[in-house]
Amino acid sequence: MRVLITGAGGQLATDLVPAFDGHEVVATTRAELDLADRDSTMGAICSVEPDIIVHPAAWTAVDACEADREQAFRINALGTRHVANAARIVGAHVVYISTDYVFDGDADEAYHEWSPTNPQSVYGASKLAGEHELDPCWSVIRTAWVVGPHGRNFVKTMLRLAAERDEIGVVSDQRGSPAFTGDLAPMIRRLAIARYPGVIHVTNQGSVTWFDFAREILRLAGHDPEKIRPISTDDYGAPAPRPKNSVLDNLVLRSLGIPLLPAWQESLERTIKELV
Repeated sequence: MRVLITGAGGQLATDLVPAFDGHEVVATTRAELDLADRDSTMGAICSVEPDIIVHPAAWTAVDACEADREQAFRINALGTRHVANAARIVGAHVVYISTDYVFDGDADEAYHEWSPTNPQSVYGASKLAGEHELDPCWSVIRTAWVVGPHGRNFVKTMLRLAAERDEIGVVSDQRGSPAFTGDLAPMIRRLAIARYPGVIHVTNQGSVTWFDFAREILRLAGHDPEKIRPISTDDYGAPAPRPKNSVLDNLVLRSLGIPLLPAWQESLERTIKELV
């Protein structure tokens, strides 16, 4: 098959390209496919004529989105509308990568695929709007806390700060399920090739707070985990609200009998070995 991947150079897209080994892959950068520009998006997709479009590209700067609502919706929602329009013209199956931020984070249990959405941030609202631009037969893969060896992410930030500081404040009242790109990308390939429709949650197994996640990162990398100091979300003081509960239940994968991703601890250890 011919597979077009948006957001080339991003941490997930970087691992998606080798995940589709054996297929013809076209990975497009922003210069080649600018979601904010309808002609750019339509032209790129219609010239390639892919069988599958995997669409992880988005404006993911959560606090910047909060300050510029129009730009967030222009890229994440309207940009996805452009992708969908082009996909219909060429007959491509779309796999849209979405986020835990579509939920408010107030639930006491993990969010499954049919849990009510209620985004509290502009970023979350714009990504949910992007979900609504898709046809029912296409795929929405919601994931969370994406980390890996490429791009900027929490693991790499903690490793850098551990080398620079004696103390690091990390939020202890937000809990989620990390998703490691080395596991996530092959699962996206599997779901895309089989064209599973609808919303599917994909994360590594188990949940953890940012605080405990940071301590485990430092421990595995040979740093003192006592450097990590717990702080509250209010102390952190970010402009955009974050969901306190970002744990995604992989109910659809279990129900389909598809093997789940490994425990986050196992994949973190593998990732640390790649990075240090």
